[in-house]
Amino acid sequence: MKKIILFLLLATGAFVQAQELDVNLQVRPRFEYRNGYKTLLPEGQKGTSQISQRSRLNFNYKQEDLIVKLTLQNTRTWGDVPTATVSDKNGVAVFEAWAQYNFTEKWSARMGRQVLSYDNQRILGEMDWAQQAQSHDAFIVSFHTEKQKLDFGGAYNSTAENTVQTPYTVANYKALQYAWYHNQFSDAFGLSFLALNTGYEYANADAKLLVDYKQTFGPYLAYKTSKIDSNLWFYGQTGKSTDRQVSAWNAAANFNYSVTDAFKAGLGYEFLSGKDTNDGSTVIKSFNPIFGTNHGFNGFMDYFYVGNHLNSVGLQDAFIKLSYNVNKWQFGLSPHVFLSAADVVTPLNEKMDSYLGTEIDASFGYNFKKDITVTGGYSQMFGSKTMEFIKNGDAGHTNNWAWLSISVNPRIFSWKK
Repeated sequence: MKKIILFLLLATGAFVQAQELDVNLQVRPRFEYRNGYKTLLPEGQKGTSQISQRSRLNFNYKQEDLIVKLTLQNTRTWGDVPTATVSDKNGVAVFEAWAQYNFTEKWSARMGRQVLSYDNQRILGEMDWAQQAQSHDAFIVSFHTEKQKLDFGGAYNSTAENTVQTPYTVANYKALQYAWYHNQFSDAFGLSFLALNTGYEYANADAKLLVDYKQTFGPYLAYKTSKIDSNLWFYGQTGKSTDRQVSAWNAAANFNYSVTDAFKAGLGYEFLSGKDTNDGSTVIKSFNPIFGTNHGFNGFMDYFYVGNHLNSVGLQDAFIKLSYNVNKWQFGLSPHVFLSAADVVTPLNEKMDSYLGTEIDASFGYNFKKDITVTGGYSQMFGSKTMEFIKNGDAGHTNNWAWLSISVNPRIFSWKK
């Protein structure tokens, strides 16, 4: 591999004078036992197990004011193709491919396939837990100083290089614009504000292609000292989606305290608005975290907002977080109590209890070597009858999930000139 990279470097050396080139690799297989993962296990069904894997090759290049990154990846499930296959099921995808030019120390522009990640990744995040993760084709202009950061970004998507108007059939936005501003008032206190405009294409009753825009906006505040790590946010959603008005909101607060150097305890609460099950209006009242790293919120079993629970009764999540780090080990324990944010009413007009269930998440990590990390965990969901009504499945069944992952991240080549 080093010989190949060196050959490519020398072959391009006649045209450019590279200052830095760094190449690193990630191989990340993950075993999962799913027995009521994402939803209550249906009656009469059994859980399942599988191993998925992400394989990535990252190229990071820098020449004076130019920075370029290329990340190639393959995601797979072990056994999804025969051992003697002539082609891979998913092939090799471009996860990141962008170029950034720094006009000055403060102003820069970046274009291409890239990760959009801001603050705690509730609205815009990398979604790194998913083996394929998440990236966007976008253009960004940035103004960054030591205390202040301002990003303007935009994207416009098509299915191909068309010559006439063609419906955009990809499960994605047609256009996106956003602005993000952050001010670090002190070493402890920082404030951000995000304004995101997403447009999704649809065909109306006359088969005319239209784009409706939904706005997501709000502040994120963080306060961090040697002992305290806290944050809170409030996001509103308005605009239209497929010719329906949007009126939704999300608010949360988290407080964590370092009891000792090794032990940290915290608690938090999040509210995501929803819609009563007997509400006949066309207004969308359920908040959508859109591009958030949702696995990191509302329980590791992904019952909410990980490709599910959209346009539903919303969610209230009250939780505790406990973590303990010793030597090369990290341990975590987090119970969640879930309630609906809107009324759950049966077809017989009977109002059900808002309590959805309790989830217990336990996790661990071990830094085996410099470039090798082992992580794993166990989670169990204690669902209610209301959860059964919302998601179907059997709450009386043992609904649990376990996982074990090994991440190998070696640097395979580094060169400076």
